[in-house]
Amino acid sequence: MLVIVLENAPPRLRGRLAVWLLEVRAGVYVGNYSRRVREQIWAQVEEGIEEGNAVLIWRSTAEAGFEFLTLGKNRRISADFDGVQLVQFLPTIGTNAL
Repeated sequence: MLVIVLENAPPRLRGRLAVWLLEVRAGVYVGNYSRRVREQIWAQVEEGIEEGNAVLIWRSTAEAGFEFLTLGKNRRISADFDGVQLVQFLPTIGTNAL
C-alpha cells in the first residue's frame, strides 16, 4: 500500500499520478505497488513537483509499520529519533526559536 499527498502540484503531475493511482480526495493518491514501481512513481513526482510539495507513505517493517519521504517546502520534515521516523515542525518565520 502506498499513499501520495500533493499540495500546489501542477495539473500534468496530478494527471500522471491518476494513471497509476486512485485519487480518493483532491491531491491524495493511493495504490498498491511493488518497491520498484513505487520508486518509479516517486521519480515522476520529483521531476514534476515544481513549486509544490509532496509526501509519500508506504507500508514497511519499520517500528511504526510504515515509512515516508517528503519533497518540497513544508513546515513538516522527517526526523529520525533513535531509529524511529517522526515528524518535526520547523518554526514559522518571525517566531523565536529556542
